[in-house]
Amino acid sequence: MDEFAPTPEPPYWTVIFSSKMSELTDGYGAMADAMHALALAQPGCLGAESARDAGGFGITVSYWRDEAAILAWKAEARHLVAQSLGIERWYSHYEMRVAKVERAYSGPEGRQVAGRRGGN
Repeated sequence: MDEFAPTPEPPYWTVIFSSKMSELTDGYGAMADAMHALALAQPGCLGAESARDAGGFGITVSYWRDEAAILAWKAEARHLVAQSLGIERWYSHYEMRVAKVERAYSGPEGRQVAGRRGGN
């Protein structure tokens, strides 16, 4: 899995899923890997990035061509099963945010600091 998801020039959409693990983690790793692979295979998925710390806080950011692709992913049958298991077993709390990406930057190589010549 690459660390940075390749994304096109904006606009595109993102889903930000932040979660705190419960004490019940059996089966979570396999399901997380399966859902990552399944998401990347969905029409309109541009990529995803994910990290989890030793304390159980994690964040997954997925990138999508449009809002319709996000809604199709949310309703995908295997993803619905994973969502239910997450609520019932794996997460003590989660936050889901959906946003449209209007601007994106990479760096620091060759990047001007915002507010200086060439920055936005």
